[in-house]
Amino acid sequence: MTLAAQPEAVTAPEWQFFDATVAGVRRLGPSFVRITFTGPGLAGFGLAGDDQRFKLVLPRDPAGMRRLVDRGSAWYPEYCAMPEELRPDIRTYTVRAARPELAEIDVDLVLHGVADGHAGPAARWAAAAVPGDRVVLLGPDRPGRGRMWGVEWAPPAAARTLLLAGDETAVPAVCAIVEALPAAARTVTALLEVPEAGDVVDLALPPGTTVRWLPREGAARGSLLVPAVHAALCELGIATPSVARAGADYVDLDLDREPLWEVPDADAAAGFYAWLAGEAAVVKQLRRRLVGDLGVPRGAVAFMGYWRDGVAG
Repeated sequence: MTLAAQPEAVTAPEWQFFDATVAGVRRLGPSFVRITFTGPGLAGFGLAGDDQRFKLVLPRDPAGMRRLVDRGSAWYPEYCAMPEELRPDIRTYTVRAARPELAEIDVDLVLHGVADGHAGPAARWAAAAVPGDRVVLLGPDRPGRGRMWGVEWAPPAAARTLLLAGDETAVPAVCAIVEALPAAARTVTALLEVPEAGDVVDLALPPGTTVRWLPREGAARGSLLVPAVHAALCELGIATPSVARAGADYVDLDLDREPLWEVPDADAAAGFYAWLAGEAAVVKQLRRRLVGDLGVPRGAVAFMGYWRDGVAG
């Protein structure tokens, strides 16, 4: 009897702190700034995919930061136990580009609320950042593959139709994903809702890929993205205009009780895959439209509430 080969066990990475210095600052548009970080440790930063997440750690007090860094991979219990005045501000971002050979990573940050004085700590920091500023990043300790590294983009190889959609917080991830797509016989549509027309950037796109920018210009958040996703699904043949097919597996969510983060293991044979991210209430609308109204299988779509309007952290 021949035993079947067993899949190789994957050891989860340790998430560690990386000392970094701002090497460059470039304003991309009214709502975005690109910051390049460098530091010897970043040569081993654990990249695993094109929507690689990491955490930017901003101290309120140097003593709080030292306590956190000293705990290493066991930092989270210490973080929760800290008094608020010592607890560093931690925000999650996406790596826009990485150059391990130079120990550099680029990060595009949204300047939420900077113009009207309602910015949070990360946006305030980004708006004032200059080369030479020091900061701490938290990320995987080695390259790898998969969700344990903070990566969710994983369409099945058989998918010939891909849809990506999000607001300005998803722009860095979507841009990194579409620019890295291999040339293949498939249709890729990306829909990006941004605050202003000046936030549109040129991208190097492979054949078959279309990016549609949706500047709000003062319109309500999601008011352009939700109908654009519906229209794209109709164009792609995934949904039929004016036809509702209520999904049997649809259950509504209460955002006050649970975060919206549903990334199912994609069906390896599925021909369609969607990746949707942004403000949680808008992603909830998209979830209701796709799964509840149009009957799109939940296993074909990643729904990710990157942030929630009016809620810090």
